[in-house]
Amino acid sequence: MKRIFVTLALALTASTALAADLPSYKAPPPPPLPPPPLWTGFYVGLNAGGTWAGSNTITTSAFPFFIGPAGPGITVAGNTARAFGAALGATSNMGVNNSGFIGGGQIGYNWQFMNSFVAGVEADIQGIAGSSGSTSAFTIGAVDTTVTAVAQYPTFSRVTKNLDYLGTVRGRLGWLFTPTLLVYGTGGLAYGGVSTSTNIFQQALSVTGAPFAVLPPFGGASSFSDTRVGWTAGGGLEWMFWPNWSAKVEYLYYDLGTVATSFALAQATTVAGVPVSFANLVQSRTRFNGNIVRAGINYHFNWGAAPIVAKY
Repeated sequence: MKRIFVTLALALTASTALAADLPSYKAPPPPPLPPPPLWTGFYVGLNAGGTWAGSNTITTSAFPFFIGPAGPGITVAGNTARAFGAALGATSNMGVNNSGFIGGGQIGYNWQFMNSFVAGVEADIQGIAGSSGSTSAFTIGAVDTTVTAVAQYPTFSRVTKNLDYLGTVRGRLGWLFTPTLLVYGTGGLAYGGVSTSTNIFQQALSVTGAPFAVLPPFGGASSFSDTRVGWTAGGGLEWMFWPNWSAKVEYLYYDLGTVATSFALAQATTVAGVPVSFANLVQSRTRFNGNIVRAGINYHFNWGAAPIVAKY
């Protein structure tokens, strides 16, 4: 019996020693944590670049809306009152160059999600230098050449078009080509300070020296100055070249709509003892749209980045 106990004790001792020699099992290490979201948070920055207008034309249209004393067919001193009304009864296009330097600042917020996507919102405002344009023209038009006297109408026209400042409030959605390089599209609201004016001065003359050879000069003008609201869209690249610092290049197209102004040109005189009067309605139209190419730099506060806590 004693031998049996000794044998069992020796067997248990050997089993324990053998188990101690076996390698111990350890759980696999946890997977690596994702990198912190570099792009999440608020940012502010500056930008500068150039802008040029998409429409450089001011279209001026005029047509007679009143001719007297007895309608467009009345004959006075060998001419017709129709000639007076036809003096401005045409459409002209005058080119105005609107391009210049643009510079300002922006503020925004980014949210990085699914590691490779960034969404956000940005607001900016820029001043524009050199975007004021004006054009002057002098024309002499002949009308009613089939009658005794040839009436001519020397006309001086001047138009202006200005874009003083431009701002946007846009959404942004982009994809991280690399962890530090963002490719994005953007679009939203645009607003800007615009102004335009049209001035016309005219006088009726006669080459042949008919009784109504010289009529008193006359003219008119209209102007518009206000803040216009429209839309904008574009895209760009932004590179996080240093912790909290990024640089970007961006293209935007903006459209603030069409501005129309109008005024009346009127004349009243006496030809061969007969009172003659006429009036023309003049309307000028121009569109405020254009393109922006600019570069900028941003400082990122990263206030919106949530802390990452390791769990095991």
